[in-house]
Amino acid sequence: MKNTFLHIGALMILTTQLISFLQVSNEDAVQSEKLTFRLDTIETGIGVPWSMAFLPNGEMLVTDKSGEIVVVRNGKAVKERVKGVPEVFTRGQGGLFDLELHPDYATNGWIYISYAARSQDSNERGGMTYIMRARLKDNALVDQQILFKGKPFTNSGAHFGGRMEFDRDGYLFFSIGERGDMRKAQSLETYNGKVYRIRDDGTLPNDNPFVKTSGAVKEIYSYGHRNPQGLALHPETGVLWETEHGPMGGDELNIIKKGANYGWPVITYGINYDGNIISKDTVKAGMEQPVIFWRPSIAVSNLLFVTSDRYPQWKNNILVCSLKFHYVERLETSGEKVTHQEKLLQGIGRVRSVSQSPDGYIYVAVEGGKIYKIVPVES
Repeated sequence: MKNTFLHIGALMILTTQLISFLQVSNEDAVQSEKLTFRLDTIETGIGVPWSMAFLPNGEMLVTDKSGEIVVVRNGKAVKERVKGVPEVFTRGQGGLFDLELHPDYATNGWIYISYAARSQDSNERGGMTYIMRARLKDNALVDQQILFKGKPFTNSGAHFGGRMEFDRDGYLFFSIGERGDMRKAQSLETYNGKVYRIRDDGTLPNDNPFVKTSGAVKEIYSYGHRNPQGLALHPETGVLWETEHGPMGGDELNIIKKGANYGWPVITYGINYDGNIISKDTVKAGMEQPVIFWRPSIAVSNLLFVTSDRYPQWKNNILVCSLKFHYVERLETSGEKVTHQEKLLQGIGRVRSVSQSPDGYIYVAVEGGKIYKIVPVES
């Protein structure tokens, strides 16, 4: 009987290893709950591919956290890097972050870039999140305009945020983490721990929630955030959803509301990495609750709403990146509730970004330089 149990245990281990292999293999089809697909691989040579943007000519632009933009053409990374990329502050989590094309890019050519920048003031040190826009001409960024400078600067390498998203009205939303100073997330007079809204030219919308609040940073749209690294519009409602890093436990999926307070660090579902309690409270009047939270933390990066007809089984589902546990999580929703969760691509590596191309394919960027294209196949 003992040997029988040993054989069963060994079989279970081999089965688990086989499933893991199949999920990262390019040769074999992957059977998920609702979709069979294969993975095509693009080798970029990038250490940390933070973001992907797709140009009308079919090329893909990929940011390297270290400070480069790589062009992918016909499924291969072009050796020549984009010129004119701004100098970035690369300490810790700092570096080159997101790329976002203007909704009317075909007409105006604007590309929006978020990155950690060094202070130009001799009295300040360190870096903070900046937002700029530029046009791409002859493989170089031209017509560069800095639209927003986060302040104050700190030598901390933590929690820059850096994700961007345009809404249906053409406003640009972007995130800045609390930069390791959790107390500032609750202050409207600081730049730390916020989601922001500006016009496409960097000017201030006159209906932002704190425009008339004395001392407040006028571009703030919501506050009380720890480190938001995912922003995406719901394809049907146009509402902005967000993924946010918690501490040890307490990663969150949120719906961003105008002027709302998301509680950090007054309320949290996580604890400090040293085991100390940050707050005993998880709920408090006047502070928003997450749609769901992950405990333990999965180390969320960005999120994507699937709108492509190539994946009808996943239509309007959310895909969330997990850095810590090396997978993509698929979420089914009903209204503002998550009704089902499925882990995809387990063991694929630290998933930094997921994006959908204009021709409808989903791409997954993994730290270490690989980008995977999810291609549906007949089951």
